[in-house]
Amino acid sequence: MFVTFEGLDGSGKSTQAELLAEALQADGHDVVLTREPGGTELGEQIRSLLLDSTRVSPWAEATLFAAARAELVEDVIAPALEAGRDVVCDRYIDSSLVYQGIARDLGVDRILELNLNATRGLLPDRTFLVLVDPKVARARTSQSDRIEREGDEFARAVDEGYRQVAAMFPNRIVTVDGAQPPAAVAKEIRGRLRELS
Repeated sequence: MFVTFEGLDGSGKSTQAELLAEALQADGHDVVLTREPGGTELGEQIRSLLLDSTRVSPWAEATLFAAARAELVEDVIAPALEAGRDVVCDRYIDSSLVYQGIARDLGVDRILELNLNATRGLLPDRTFLVLVDPKVARARTSQSDRIEREGDEFARAVDEGYRQVAAMFPNRIVTVDGAQPPAAVAKEIRGRLRELS
């Protein structure tokens, strides 16, 4: 099973990815927990370029994310799935569809094509989109990286973008209310995953 988590920075998606991985391990599953961008040596270097640089043009940003993703699929995700392990990933293709395709106005179809090529068409079995009000999400973050410092208008565009992408892929993307306590969100996610199996 390949499960991804999406949402604004500060939505609680990273916490939920960790809680799901822990719950699956407690149930006896062999689980790989990873993140984007990152999860490989090259991916972590790209992460630093993307988040610590003062400016990155939209297409450079999109292709760097795709490069990190290609490496993660090649080195971590695909081998784990082939070995029968579960993979839980904090962010994946949908982040690029939203941040670069919609919020940066590069076009969802163009970003999807780029990323399907980079990942050899590997899509998650289920994506959990943790939704919270952008103001709440921003209050929860330190706004320490380049993308987190984009401002309220960009955060609203990303939030709206996520809702659009969820509507585009309703069979794969499940929305959950991130305003609930983390334990309640985690319980809902586990329940939704049980429906899959």
